[in-house]
Amino acid sequence: MPVSVSSQKSQVVVGAFLVQLTIIGCMFAYGVFFPALEAEFGWSRTFLSACSSLSFFVMGSGAILGGRLSDRFGPRGVLTATGLIFGVGYALLSQMTEPWQLLLLFGLFIGLGLSTHDVVTLSTIAGWFPNRRGTMSGLVKSGTAVGQVLIPLSASALIVVVGWRSAFLYIGLIALMVLLFAASRMRAAPRSNPGAGGQPAHGMSFSEIRRSRQFWTFCAIQFAFFPSLMTVPVHIVVHGIDLGLSPATAAGVLSTLGGVSVVGRLVLGSSVDRLGGRLSLLICFVLLCASLVVLRFADSVLMLYGFAVFYGLAHGGFFTVVSPTLAEFFGLRAHGVTFGVVLFSGTIGGALGPIVAGRIFDTMGSYLMAFNVLTVLAVVGLLLVLSLKPLRAAAATTAAA
Repeated sequence: MPVSVSSQKSQVVVGAFLVQLTIIGCMFAYGVFFPALEAEFGWSRTFLSACSSLSFFVMGSGAILGGRLSDRFGPRGVLTATGLIFGVGYALLSQMTEPWQLLLLFGLFIGLGLSTHDVVTLSTIAGWFPNRRGTMSGLVKSGTAVGQVLIPLSASALIVVVGWRSAFLYIGLIALMVLLFAASRMRAAPRSNPGAGGQPAHGMSFSEIRRSRQFWTFCAIQFAFFPSLMTVPVHIVVHGIDLGLSPATAAGVLSTLGGVSVVGRLVLGSSVDRLGGRLSLLICFVLLCASLVVLRFADSVLMLYGFAVFYGLAHGGFFTVVSPTLAEFFGLRAHGVTFGVVLFSGTIGGALGPIVAGRIFDTMGSYLMAFNVLTVLAVVGLLLVLSLKPLRAAAATTAAA
């Protein structure tokens, strides 16, 4: 019996939601393992951060290829392959005894899993929901917030009960099963289907897009905010512990951040449909700048939780608004590869952020300088958003879509 368009849409949303929940939840949980790995192996935060930095770089590089493959062959096979790699890699972390093993498994395996979680799922959502891209992207991205709440807290509890090795193993095996199921729900939107937009995919070709100033501005914008989005989740738990919080309370800051980011995803995602992508990005940067100022001076539980509220809104918003904003500016014809290149530009900064922050801490005994650098980058990003102007060609093609 043929599956209705409505049912196909629902399955795609569920699949994309589960991919977001699992991948990002597991990535956030990595910071919870820092104290155990420091205690057992004596590895520095610079090295632990370098592993996450490598995974972010692999994520950005793989996003370009993942976007092209998804544009050409659809999302299901791409997500199946990377889900398998991610789950197996996370489970194998339970067996590591040498630094190179963590570097390989987290840097390469986890990085490949990360490489498709956004570019493939959100490009697929943009195709299925041309009139509600922002709202549905926000709904799907709320899955990451659920993962940020559930998985770090689960990892923290598992480490206490069964130890860090078994915690890696159990989380990895569960992630593998969930990701394979989620991939089986995904399929590309029909190129011409009234239930999925009613029009072929209009828009600029990638060769046209990459010759525009706006495209490179988007790349620079992504570079400006991505270091904060990658650095803070990795270091905020140990930073809280350094300030005197208990491990559970510090993990609670991270989970609060994730919970609040659900609101950011839903509210700022829907704002793209109502206010446009440029203004939504501007709101995200204002919130990010405010949160980093609070973090710069935070010296109590109350201030850290206040930071988590502002930052969570910005964090959720950024991960939601970029994909529909790119579709708004350039159309859907080459959305996957366009989004992939923009993500790659961000992950250059995202890869540097955690390791530089770890090095700053190892050298100075404080994250203060790292927070200052992130604040400057956020201000630069805000100014870049103000400089964005719509493309006439893009406006015409997206209007037709």
